[in-house]
Amino acid sequence: MARPWEADPSALLSRRLGKSAGELGVTDDDDGCPDIWELDNGDIAVVGRDLTDTYRSHLPTGMSISHDERLIVIPGRMLRAAKPDIADA
Repeated sequence: MARPWEADPSALLSRRLGKSAGELGVTDDDDGCPDIWELDNGDIAVVGRDLTDTYRSHLPTGMSISHDERLIVIPGRMLRAAKPDIADA
């Protein structure tokens, strides 16, 4: 059965949402920086720490992580800085 949404691996990185990790002071170099990007198809790509294994055993009711998904953590100030770039629903 097909999922209602599937990630499109052919979508390209289009624009950064918010500020870079360097601008926010959440990194000390360009190696392994958290980031948020909009893809050219409107989907969002997030680079962060993979804490899937840490959280998988104690997810709240109604939340699940599929075998091909990861729970990614980024600094809160990074998402807050991206708010002006994120369109309202």
